[in-house]
Amino acid sequence: MSCFSGDLNFCPECGNILPVPGRENTITCPRCSFKIPVREFTGQVIKSSVVFNPLDQISSTVDSEKDAELKGPVIDRRCSRCNKEGMVYHTRQMRSADEGQTVFFTCIHCRFQEKEDS
Repeated sequence: MSCFSGDLNFCPECGNILPVPGRENTITCPRCSFKIPVREFTGQVIKSSVVFNPLDQISSTVDSEKDAELKGPVIDRRCSRCNKEGMVYHTRQMRSADEGQTVFFTCIHCRFQEKEDS
């Protein structure tokens, strides 16, 4: 008995998305091996499209990345290059989940970057 019903693009047994029909007479679910006849897909239309971003949007994104590194909370931390107070920071989970975050600092005066593993 099927657990799922509705769209033919999904397996009625496990709900996994079904592959595109090939040369065989049946479509086999890659997860649960449920088989469905290809004739049930008669009349289905598959459409796809590709949209390219205009070049001017790409160049403005590159410019905004330079400004984005100075956005965020400013803390009282002394820059090791210019020796002035004030750095912006953000955190990322660069290592495995059971280890601490990596904190990236950027000086608001000289844009020097340093990192600290916590």
